[in-house]
Formats: sequence, C-alpha cells, structure tokens
Amino acid sequence: MAGRFEGVTDTQWLMIAALLPTDPIQRGKGHPHTPWRPVCNTILWVLITGLRWCDVPKGEQWGSRSVAHRWLGRWSEEGILDKLLQA
Repeated sequence: MAGRFEGVTDTQWLMIAALLPTDPIQRGKGHPHTPWRPVCNTILWVLITGLRWCDVPKGEQWGSRSVAHRWLGRWSEEGILDKLLQA
C-alpha cells in the first residue's frame, strides 16, 4: 500500500531548507533554476508513496519529474539526501 504525501509543510521546510545547496549559477541559456521546495516535494512524493515518476501530480507545488530525478541522483551521491531524510 502506497503512502500519502501532500508536500512539505512550512515547518518542515524551515528544517530542511538550510541543508540544501545554494541555488546553482545559471549556465548560459536555458531554463531558470527550479526552486528547491517543489523539487523536494516531488522527490519525497516518489519516496513516500512508492509510486512511479510518471505518476507525480501536476501543480505549482510539484517540480518536473526530470529535474527532480536528476537532483535525487546528485543529492544521493553527495550525501545531501541522507541529511534531508534524517531531518
């Protein structure tokens, strides 16, 4: 049975926001950096619900699947994900 997750609360966000890297510098052309909160919501949604990336809800509180998936891999390698989950 899958869990349920609506997104991080303001209190939870205050606890984890300081653990995230500073916003990356824009590298030339392309899309602007996605804010961290929607990225975290999307990553946590997949991890908590156990559902597939293609089932991520749509809306302003959710980041794109591809961006969240990319950051999940990077944060996992750098140990940031472990710190977020502990917090």
